[in-house]
Amino acid sequence: MSTGQTVLYSIEGAVVRITLNRPEKRNALNDAVVAGIKEGLKKAASDENVRAVVISGAGKDFCSGADLSALQKITGASVAENSEDARTLLELFSLIRELPIPVVAAVTGRALAGGCGLATACDLVLASASARFGYPEVKIGFVPAMVMAILQRNVSEKRAFELITRGAEISAEQAREFGLVNQVFPDEMFADDVTRYVSEFEKMSRSAISLTKTLLYQMDGMSFPEALASGADVNVIARLTDDCQQSIAKFLQKS
Repeated sequence: MSTGQTVLYSIEGAVVRITLNRPEKRNALNDAVVAGIKEGLKKAASDENVRAVVISGAGKDFCSGADLSALQKITGASVAENSEDARTLLELFSLIRELPIPVVAAVTGRALAGGCGLATACDLVLASASARFGYPEVKIGFVPAMVMAILQRNVSEKRAFELITRGAEISAEQAREFGLVNQVFPDEMFADDVTRYVSEFEKMSRSAISLTKTLLYQMDGMSFPEALASGADVNVIARLTDDCQQSIAKFLQKS
């Protein structure tokens, strides 16, 4: 099923696949692509049977960042128009964080600028061995501003500074060492390895994953006592969910 020609939506078992479908443009971001991703994420969240979302790119590259038309629009836009345009990405990054299920970036080829930002915004990043990552925005006087809020939570401050001020591309293995990537899989096995990896979420409790994801990100701005208190509250909530009650009942029956 398609959310439009530029973004494809499909379901494989309990996993939703959202595919950026502009291979001739290296899956560059424009208004239609961003809107399509948002639509797909919301649709996935509304389906209780879905356990994970995988975002990938058609063709050789994951996403090369903003396309030419988007950049041209920036040069002639007013402050209000630029603010509204920036907010669309803010909404996308926030939506990924707020989704009750894991959002996984499956990166092949290049993930650059806004494309690297999109991958970084996902909960998990899986990369093919030949994939490349980078934030080259500074080379054209731009700033990967919003993604910094996520980047500095993923890597050390000095790594973040290096990545966003030097604008260099790094390999998948370097990205893994830095903390940008969770797993690197061989190119020839990438599709199968991604499927195997995300299928594990089908065995997990959706409610437990949702509570875990929400708490993990909420704890970021909390003091240690606040984080412990929030953890205690979520612990109580988890105990009362159907998933937990049913699992305990099954375990006790086997004992």
